Amino acid sequence: MNLRDLVYGLYARRVGGRLDHDQVPKHIGVILDGNRRWAKASGGSAVQGHQAGADKISELLGWCSETDVEVVTLWLLSTDNFDRPEAELIPLLGIIENTVRQLADDGRWRVHHVGTLDLLPERTQTVLKEAQEATAGVDGIIVNVAVGYGGRQEIADAVRSLLLEHSAKGTTFEELAEVVSTDLISEHLYTRGQPDPDLVIRTSGEQRLSGFMLWQSAHSEYYFCEVFWPAFRKVDFLRALRDYAARHRRYGA
Repeated sequence: MNLRDLVYGLYARRVGGRLDHDQVPKHIGVILDGNRRWAKASGGSAVQGHQAGADKISELLGWCSETDVEVVTLWLLSTDNFDRPEAELIPLLGIIENTVRQLADDGRWRVHHVGTLDLLPERTQTVLKEAQEATAGVDGIIVNVAVGYGGRQEIADAVRSLLLEHSAKGTTFEELAEVVSTDLISEHLYTRGQPDPDLVIRTSGEQRLSGFMLWQSAHSEYYFCEVFWPAFRKVDFLRALRDYAARHRRYGA
């Protein structure tokens, strides 16, 4: 450990010691951004960057467990990412599959997939389904793995699910129009039954959501961090929690 690491460690303990656990967000969404730029800056390949980003996830979840966070949503692959070259996309899917297996094997996390399965290769679908089934009874942090995820696609899927459900019941369009509400649509989201994210963290300095949890994040607080995701440290995480605790959430009031 060098002097810089020692200083950061001491600072992290100081920030963590002053953290009010009553003000910790219960659900944190994380946009894991900057893997490729981190790799380029360090002279590595895009695949090496994605692997370094995947390796950081277990650290993040460990920090979350220390601070009473209950739900974490990790955006691992967006619907837009399917436009990437196969030379990058295929290894990335393999990294995601290995990461999901490791999360399930850990035994501390309840893995839940959010996204459109139909867009994914059959092998990836199988890994996600098996991880979710294997951890269904785990009493730990719910880890939403957003793979093949897009916020607009989620809303479209929710509306489609709602229409199909009521069609099967014989509900007419006029009857459905009378009862449709935001709560009813929420019951058909990928995250149904979960609290909406209190805090959304995005790394790499980009200050946009890019379609992440568009419906659920209506009242979320946002924290944009300059550091690339593979370089994200515990002190960065604690700063995000400290910043969140200092805000006064009004929910539009």
